Amino acid sequence: MIFDTEVIVVGAGVAGLAAAAALHRDGKACEVLEANNRIGGRAWTDHPASLGGAAFDHGASWLHAAERNKLAELARAHGDTLIETDSDWTRHIRVGNRPATAAELAQYDEAWERTYASAALRASAEPDIAFAEALTKLRGNPWTATVETWEACLIAAADPADFSLLDWRQNELTGTNLNVSGGLGALIARRLAGPVHLATPVSHIDWDRPGGGVSVTTPRGPLTARACIVTVSTGVLAAGRLTFAPALPPQQQAAIAALPMGLLTKVALRIGTADRFGLERGTSLHRQVTPGQPAMFFLALPGGADHLIGFVGGPAAWDLSRAGPAATEAFARAEFAGLLGAAAAATLGGAVVTTWGEDPAFLGAYAYAKPSHAAARAAMDAPLGPLLFAGEAWCTDGLAGTVGGAFNSGERAAAAAIRIASAA
Repeated sequence: MIFDTEVIVVGAGVAGLAAAAALHRDGKACEVLEANNRIGGRAWTDHPASLGGAAFDHGASWLHAAERNKLAELARAHGDTLIETDSDWTRHIRVGNRPATAAELAQYDEAWERTYASAALRASAEPDIAFAEALTKLRGNPWTATVETWEACLIAAADPADFSLLDWRQNELTGTNLNVSGGLGALIARRLAGPVHLATPVSHIDWDRPGGGVSVTTPRGPLTARACIVTVSTGVLAAGRLTFAPALPPQQQAAIAALPMGLLTKVALRIGTADRFGLERGTSLHRQVTPGQPAMFFLALPGGADHLIGFVGGPAAWDLSRAGPAATEAFARAEFAGLLGAAAAATLGGAVVTTWGEDPAFLGAYAYAKPSHAAARAAMDAPLGPLLFAGEAWCTDGLAGTVGGAFNSGERAAAAAIRIASAA
């Protein structure tokens, strides 16, 4: 049978671009179809005027676990400037309306140690439980809610009461954290860019055709190939924005449902150069979290830029997302005022609010596993005939939810697609 191309890649995020690059290296013809008008997916660097034109990563901004992150290797091989951020890390933590005392900071550190010890111990036991449940015996510690918010809501973008403890344990991001000079999204666009059909959404995939291969439906007409790599988010899959014939098998449908999209929202606020309120580059600024109350964690002057970034994740981020960007910005300004005072907050300039939750191309930031469903990430390891899946959600190498994991997943899918195309 004659096909239009050998492999179709649906989505030009990191997984899709990594897959396409691997296919091209092997000499396989492929077509990359992207619904948006840009590449990079959730790795997107912008230069908003409200921040004075400074580089701002709307989505992914760190290369985590750099010692085993192939994107860090790629950046170094091309001479890109990587910035080690861990040594910049300082803390400005408030308890109520005052700075935390040395004794309170020591209690905070102890709460981290107890949380990790308790969670790691429970993660090794059966059955898998929610992250929040693993901390039940620590609820009397006034810092437990702060650690929980950081680990579950910010790092995993997840609801701690609906987040697999085992998934948390399997995807702990140990090692060095790096920023990329000029933005991580810019690195992706610079080093992984290739031929892509932009503004070409795929709405339907027929993957059980009499003549073999796949046929995808686009506004530009159908396109056929020997294999197809799907890299859209689990949010898009769960919403039925991409349909399949035949329908995906029950195991794969269950895996999609078990890996919902979490949400991490960023609010960048420009800060004047004359008065930075004693904040240093890389300062983590936040308050002791009150259980049940939403909180925002700020990173001051990232990379020396004249702005700070507030992070809110999990259920609080979804609530704010539904209220709209203006409500999220207002929350960020109020949180900053609560930390450093109304006078300090009044000096803040323009803002940028990320909107991954409302974006129909993603419907969230990245996927997390529900309790008892950590194994769902491996559900797409084997091809479904000519159909393959890739992305941060399907990463099984400990980097789930990251661009490094998406890159690895894309290369894995490409290797399988090469075998399918070569066997035909």
